[in-house]
Amino acid sequence: MNPPQVRRLSPALGAEVIDLDVTASAAAETVTSLIAEHQVVAVRNQQLTPDELVMFARRLGDPAVHPLVPHLDGHPEIQEIRNSGKRVTLNEHWHTDVSFEERPPKYTMLFAREVPDIGGDTQFADQYAAYDSLSPGLRDTLDGLRAEHRGEGLALAMGRDPSDAPSAMHPIARTHPETGRRALYVCRAFTRRVEGWTAGESAGLLQFLYERSSRPDFTYRHRWQTGDLVLWDNRCVLHYAIHDHGDDERLLHRITVRGERPV
Repeated sequence: MNPPQVRRLSPALGAEVIDLDVTASAAAETVTSLIAEHQVVAVRNQQLTPDELVMFARRLGDPAVHPLVPHLDGHPEIQEIRNSGKRVTLNEHWHTDVSFEERPPKYTMLFAREVPDIGGDTQFADQYAAYDSLSPGLRDTLDGLRAEHRGEGLALAMGRDPSDAPSAMHPIARTHPETGRRALYVCRAFTRRVEGWTAGESAGLLQFLYERSSRPDFTYRHRWQTGDLVLWDNRCVLHYAIHDHGDDERLLHRITVRGERPV
């Protein structure tokens, strides 16, 4: 078998991989190495059953069950992401997955079962670059701050009681446990306030960081192909699902792999 071909997808982050069968036992090591280097990895031309998708996730770590979003029948680790129209889109904002848990995911993977001919792209943003772009004085300030992340909005969207939603305090700039690099760790979807500050006092700083975290030169926009398995590191990447494909069918299967407590 030929070694997999790897090609960078943007100056900021992202790589695509050709000729890699993720059902092979050695594939997980290859993929984790590529994620560490490129943060987002698109493995092309996969044909995976739900069982095979879960098996691959287990080779990367402990697949998580989402605390609020329903799962695929028979597979509690998998969430089905299907186009339900622009009015009810849930992911059209910059976010990191499930940051309102004490141990948010380290990896997310999306497997494209059906995608529109055009549109429905996903954007990714490099949070190492966002942190590194800040002044030394602001980095020093952020290094001593934590922020509250809450999931009530998602609970309401799922028809759940907001009290069902977890919440957590995490560093605004977290240290990646494998690379040792610092990354911004805030997002519009779930971050509510700086610890010890009021919401009003927090708003200016958080708004500045939200804008910095998604600067265009920090991003990669992925155009989906059926059979793509896209994985990324939630500890240093934000993502944004663009809903510009009307009612065209778009079906992805999603799994996250549990991470560690951010520090």
